[in-house]
Amino acid sequence: MMIGTDSHTVNAGGLGMIAIGVGGADACDVMAGLPWELKMPKLIGIKLTGKLNGWASAKDVILKVAGILTVKGGTDKVIEYFGEGAIALSCTGKGTICNMGAEVGATTSTFGYDDSMSRYLKATGRADVAALADGIKEHLTGDAEVYANPSKYFDEVIEINLSELEPHVNGPFTPDLATPISKLKEVATANGWPMKIEAGLIGSCTNSSYEDIARAVSLAKQVSAKNLKSKAEFMINPGSEQIRFTIERDGFLKVFDEVGATVFTNACGPCIGMWDRVGAEKQEKNTIVHSFNRNFAKRADGNPNTYAFVASPEIVTALAIAGDLGFNPLTDTLTNEKGEQVKLDAPSGDELPTKGFAVEDAGYQAPAADGSKVSVLVEPTSKRLQLLDPFAAWDGMNFTGLKLLIKAKGKCTTDHISMAGPWLKFRGHLDNISNNMLIGAVNAYNGKTDSVKNQLTGEYAGVPVVQRAYKAQNIGSIVVGDENYGEGSSREHAAMEPRHLGVKVVLVKSFARIHETNLKKQGMLGITFANPADYDKIQENDAIDVNGLTSFTPGVQLTLVLNHADGSKDEIKANHSYNAPLM
Repeated sequence: MMIGTDSHTVNAGGLGMIAIGVGGADACDVMAGLPWELKMPKLIGIKLTGKLNGWASAKDVILKVAGILTVKGGTDKVIEYFGEGAIALSCTGKGTICNMGAEVGATTSTFGYDDSMSRYLKATGRADVAALADGIKEHLTGDAEVYANPSKYFDEVIEINLSELEPHVNGPFTPDLATPISKLKEVATANGWPMKIEAGLIGSCTNSSYEDIARAVSLAKQVSAKNLKSKAEFMINPGSEQIRFTIERDGFLKVFDEVGATVFTNACGPCIGMWDRVGAEKQEKNTIVHSFNRNFAKRADGNPNTYAFVASPEIVTALAIAGDLGFNPLTDTLTNEKGEQVKLDAPSGDELPTKGFAVEDAGYQAPAADGSKVSVLVEPTSKRLQLLDPFAAWDGMNFTGLKLLIKAKGKCTTDHISMAGPWLKFRGHLDNISNNMLIGAVNAYNGKTDSVKNQLTGEYAGVPVVQRAYKAQNIGSIVVGDENYGEGSSREHAAMEPRHLGVKVVLVKSFARIHETNLKKQGMLGITFANPADYDKIQENDAIDVNGLTSFTPGVQLTLVLNHADGSKDEIKANHSYNAPLM
C-alpha cells in the first residue's frame, strides 16, 4: 500500500498496489509517523471477460466504466478488476485504467498480480522485485472463491466483455459523458458540437506508455503510406524521459515529425493548461480530442468554448488524421491526396520495447544525505515564492454573520476552485495564487464566472476581490456548492486559498473525497446539506450563522441559520464527517 500527493497516484494499481491519492498535509502526517485515516471504502468488482481486439484499448475500458459509474459513482469505493480479460491486459494498460479511476471518484483501483506485471518489472530493471512477487503470486491476487462468486464479496459487480468492447469518446466538459465511436457522429450532430477537430493530443501522465505510443505510430505511418495528410494539429507529451529517449531510439519521433506532429517536453503539458495555444484568448467555439483524463471547461487552454473529448491514443490519432469528430475509423474511409478512398488499418504495437528501455539522464536528483545544513532562502519581494505563515487557530466559538461569497452552480472541480495553466508559476506563493480562487465557478445567481456580489458595497466583482474585501474587514464568509464539489485533482491550493483569504465554511450537497479531506486538513469546516433541497434556500444577500460548534460532536448535525436581507430567516441542518481524534 502507498499514498501519494497526486490524484493519479492510483496509477500504481496497475502494478497490483493499493495506491491512494491524498493532499500534502496527509502525506506529511505519514512521513512524520502519525496515523493516517480513511473512511472504510466499499468494493466494486469489475469482471473483464474476453480479450481486446482491433481498435479497442485499455483506455476504452475505463471510458466505458466512467459512463456507467459517473464522476461520483466510485466515491468512497475501491474498484478491483479481475477475470480472464484483466489478465490479458498489459501492465501499462492496467495502469491507464487505474489512473483514470480518479475520474469516477474512486478511492483507488487495482488489479491482482499477474504475468504482465512480472514482465513489466523485468523490463524496467526490477527483476529482483519480480522474482520475489512471482514466488508468492498466489497471495497477491483475490481468492479463487471470491472471483467465482463475486456478488457475495463485492458491494457492486459490473461485467464487461472486452471482445465486444467498442472504442469510446467521452465529453465534452466532463469525463463521464461516454459515447461509443459508432454513435459519436449522431450524438455530436444532435448536440451541436463543433465537428471540425482543431487538435489531437496524446501522452502526459496517462496513455504515454511504450505500447500506447507504438500503436499511435502504427497509424501515423499510414499517413504517408496511404497518401493521406493529417487535418488537425497533432501533439505528443512523453510521460517520462525514459519513454522519450526510448521512442526516439526506436524511430517513433521521426515518424511523428514526418506527419507534422509536435513533440512537447516530458511534462503534464496541455492536460493542465501548460500550452500556449495561439488564439485561445479569442474564446472561439472549437473541438479538440486528447487521451488525458480530464476535460473540464477551460482546463486545456483557458477557453470556455473549447469542447475537449477524451479517447484512447489510437482514436485520438485517427481523429487528428481525419480532422472530423464524426469519423469512425472502424468503418469509414478517407479521401487521400490522389482522390482515392482509403481505410485506416487497425493499430498495432509492442507491449514493451524489444530492445528494452533506455535512458541517459532520467532527471532524478537525490536529496542531500544530511539535510540539517540545508537552508531555504526566499527573497521577501519574490512574486513566485513565499514562506508560509501559520493560519490563525479557531477561537472555539460558533460562526456568526458569515457573508455568502458564492453559491456555485453545477460542476465545480479543483480546476474551477484553483486553476492551473499560467497560475502554476505561483504555486510557491500562496497569496498570489489565491487571486485565482473560485474564478472558474459559476455563480448561481447570474450564471457568470468570477462575478459575485460584494455585500458591503452591493457591487459585483471577482471572487478573490470580494473575499479580500471581507478579509480586510475581518468578516468571515461561506462558500456554497453543488454535487461532487472539488472533483478532480488533489490540488491542495483549492483548500489553502479559501483558508488564507478568510473563508470559514464550505457547505455543499456532496464532496469529492480528496478535496473534503484537504479542506479539513487546512482547518476549514467542510459540511454537507442534510437535505440537498436546502441548497435552494440560500439567497444572494444571506448572512449565515453556524451553530453547534461549541459542542461539536461526531455524528451530530450542525444547525445553520440563514439570515435573509428582508429580515426573514430559514433554519437548516448540515451533516459533517469529522470524527474523534485517533490518539
